[in-house]
Amino acid sequence: MNEAVPAVEHAESALRLRGVGRRFGGLLACDAIDLDVAYGERRAILGPNGAGKTTLFNLVCGDFPVTSGTVELLGRDVTTVPARARAKMGLARTYQQSRLFGGLSVEDNIYLSVVGVRGGHLRPVVTKRDGEMRAHARESARRVAIDHRLADLVGSLSHGEQRQVALAVALAAEPEIMMLDEPCSGLSRGERQLLMDLMLAFDPSLTLILIEHDMDVALRVAEQVTTMHDGRVIVEGTPDEIRANELVHEIYLGSGYHDE
Repeated sequence: MNEAVPAVEHAESALRLRGVGRRFGGLLACDAIDLDVAYGERRAILGPNGAGKTTLFNLVCGDFPVTSGTVELLGRDVTTVPARARAKMGLARTYQQSRLFGGLSVEDNIYLSVVGVRGGHLRPVVTKRDGEMRAHARESARRVAIDHRLADLVGSLSHGEQRQVALAVALAAEPEIMMLDEPCSGLSRGERQLLMDLMLAFDPSLTLILIEHDMDVALRVAEQVTTMHDGRVIVEGTPDEIRANELVHEIYLGSGYHDE
């Protein structure tokens, strides 16, 4: 099957959604969503549980097919393109639940990401190319401050360290767009601060889209915020505009929220 994806006319956005919807039987999880994310932008997707945020991520990544609408990624229409092809185009993501291999080392987990994107193969004999991919995996670990645990099994790491490995796995694919699904979920204050610092230090050319329930993290990392409710986009704006928006307070933040 030829997975080449033709370019489309509108290439000013790294991600462009028009009328994107997804039904699961009688449930409309995402409803006619329009979204534009510029190249190099930091975008947060906020909303209460059940708002459709993770479903939207799955539609963008190709894990679920859309029921309606179009998805354009890096100037190409990928609405019917499988997830593996979107990954090779330059899209990487993390998941709420770990998809790491607990029985493999940190380095091996990151190395497998490199192999998958670069079209390599696992071989009993190490080649020069394998060595280069290993070096790239180690560099990706260094970028997220987990290179001191390269030889350790992922299953022996703390929850926060596993989040760092997940970031390294995504970065190792050399993406143009990275999508992070609740990267700070379940972390301590110190771990959240570390993850936030790592995200803020990403190359400015990398387009970053994150779902995050921790409002402090989301509104400090993001430049633009999209708020969802009941499968629809209800408010978009800067972090300051979102903090001041009464509708967002009502449906998501609660009357007690304030900017510290």
